[in-house]
Amino acid sequence: MAMKMKIKMLIDLMMSILLLLLMTYQIVGEILHEWFGAGMLLLFIVHSMLNLKWYGNLFRGKYTPLRIIGTIINFAVLAAILCLGYSGIVMSRHLFAFLPINSGMALARVMHLTASYWGFVLISLHLGLHWGMLMGMMKKAFHITKAKVAVSIIAKVAAVSISAYGVYAFISEKIADNLFLQTQFVFVDYEAAAATVFGKYIAMMALFITIAYYCAKGLKNNRKNAKENDKK
Repeated sequence: MAMKMKIKMLIDLMMSILLLLLMTYQIVGEILHEWFGAGMLLLFIVHSMLNLKWYGNLFRGKYTPLRIIGTIINFAVLAAILCLGYSGIVMSRHLFAFLPINSGMALARVMHLTASYWGFVLISLHLGLHWGMLMGMMKKAFHITKAKVAVSIIAKVAAVSISAYGVYAFISEKIADNLFLQTQFVFVDYEAAAATVFGKYIAMMALFITIAYYCAKGLKNNRKNAKENDKK
């Protein structure tokens, strides 16, 4: 595997971990939250620089339904990260406290709340759209042979089970209220065990990854079948 691809995979892994840490504010605390946020922004910039070719190809080639969905999600992620970066700097009490920012706090707080949850959902969907490719690269990197039928079935059952818990977590944590600004405050349980908090967000991430992965797989199969029918 090329070094550039290995770097991309490492950055994607680090961003995924940071995403979970950023969503568990009550566990990591305010200072680490700011540092993790700055790290996420930096990694996103590096990620974008490593994928400049994607931006260069925006006006080239045919736009299939899958490519259209992927492009919309990518730009939505970009918008969410920019909003988070701006609002995070405005609200900073530690890392960027030296900046002479004396206004815009109310808007920044609402922006940060909404963009953080949309960013979580969108980045998870982005991972799901590329999940097949990521797993393929992982198998190649670690020389993993084709999975047996039993292993494949167990993996699918696990994905469904975790996603089902993700649905429960999504509802119980009232994530939809935060996505659509039904509330301007997040009420977090500081007494909840770290394993419970992380477990819920991991399950929700798995839910959106699974949804995007199977949607992408379905669209690819439909396109493949359409091409085969055209040849007949």
